[in-house]
Amino acid sequence: MGEVAVTVVSAGMPGAMSAARPQLIRALNEQLLLGHIRDRGPCSRADLARLSGLSKPTVSLALATVEQAGLIREAGQRIGRPGRSALLYEIRPEAGFVLGLDVGAQYVRGALADLAGEVRVRSSARSHASGGRSRADELASLAGELCAKAGLTLPDVTQTVIGSPGIYDARRNAMALTGGLPGWDRPAVLSRLREVFGPALVVENDVDAAALAERAHGHGREVESFAFVSVGTGIGMGLVIGGQLFRGAHGVAGEIAYMPMTGGHGADPADARKRGALEAAASAPAVVRAARRAGMRGQVSARRVFTAAAHGDERAAAVVAEEAALVARVLCAVVTVVDPELIVLGGGVGQAPGFAAAVTAELRSIAPVMPEVRVSALGTDAVVDGCLASGAELAWAQLTGTPPASAAPALAGADGPGADGPGADGPGTDGGPEPAGPGTEGPGPGVALDMAAGGMEAR
Repeated sequence: MGEVAVTVVSAGMPGAMSAARPQLIRALNEQLLLGHIRDRGPCSRADLARLSGLSKPTVSLALATVEQAGLIREAGQRIGRPGRSALLYEIRPEAGFVLGLDVGAQYVRGALADLAGEVRVRSSARSHASGGRSRADELASLAGELCAKAGLTLPDVTQTVIGSPGIYDARRNAMALTGGLPGWDRPAVLSRLREVFGPALVVENDVDAAALAERAHGHGREVESFAFVSVGTGIGMGLVIGGQLFRGAHGVAGEIAYMPMTGGHGADPADARKRGALEAAASAPAVVRAARRAGMRGQVSARRVFTAAAHGDERAAAVVAEEAALVARVLCAVVTVVDPELIVLGGGVGQAPGFAAAVTAELRSIAPVMPEVRVSALGTDAVVDGCLASGAELAWAQLTGTPPASAAPALAGADGPGADGPGADGPGTDGGPEPAGPGTEGPGPGVALDMAAGGMEAR
């Protein structure tokens, strides 16, 4: 493929075409070559000329520019082939750093990676927070610990992404639909997070972040469209269509916790008003409620219910069967609306031994077509890894001036509506009722969070 001329429409003359400026062409060439090096690892000039269709002189000029900018470095020479050894180029890891954090009801987790994708350090800590501000402080403490272990400071981080339950409410400039995180919906929380992590902070819905991790590292690598359904302390879905995360017009695509579906003996109307009908009927707390109502005594947990069912306890087996039937109905609804190639089950309940098989058997009896159903092989760091994947795209966008393909944009500025409203820093910051939800206008310009979280088990 030869080099082609690039033309752009003049902003001042509708319909008029003019030759693209040379600097634009050079920038496009540089971005193209960087993309190949990111995707394939160390490449020679000849490799890049073949992959890009650019001439070798053009490749050499572009490589010199990005090397001078500190984005790539020499990576030795390729040997063992006939002819002259070829000089190889790779991404310079220290060109940027990405911080991924996961905030859950029980734990906060995080990792720091370089621009080449290598995770420099991971850490987690049990959360003792009683409210939103104290939980934000725990994230700040964990971030400082990660940076210190990596020999960095927070200003050295190019992009921070936090995986969190909830969606961004542009009307209030705060999180909404945050489930079991008390006070996380207060405007003061985002103000504190911006104060610590800077204006480029992005908050990604935790289940959507896990879907991004599945796309980057798990079963999602093999297909173009899949649904990641997390069933744990909550229930939620991340939807990837055509290789891109789908968020919807208001950022709530996949907010299946609020599907008007119920069933089984674990449903609770009061819980449904707070968390949504489906989440109140199908999450791990619902499994526990159903087991207790069936007569199980002592320290009952979802894990114990599934273990008892596997060992022949009829009461536990009936609870598990009800749960599988309800989740299968949900997946049937997903199939009829989206028709994904693959459904991946995650979360503590979704990944329980034998549960996927039970759900698949139920789904086969009611679905018009049958997608493949798999259990996620990713562990408790799935949300963190998804945040790192999203953050890497955003970091590259910052460093090269290109828009990311699908990463969530940064939050609105701290001076947005509600950032410093009444009660932001006074009594009641970490308490009070959950808001009804985001304004109907959805995420405003420059803001987007994704669907309210299903919450991963033991998070």
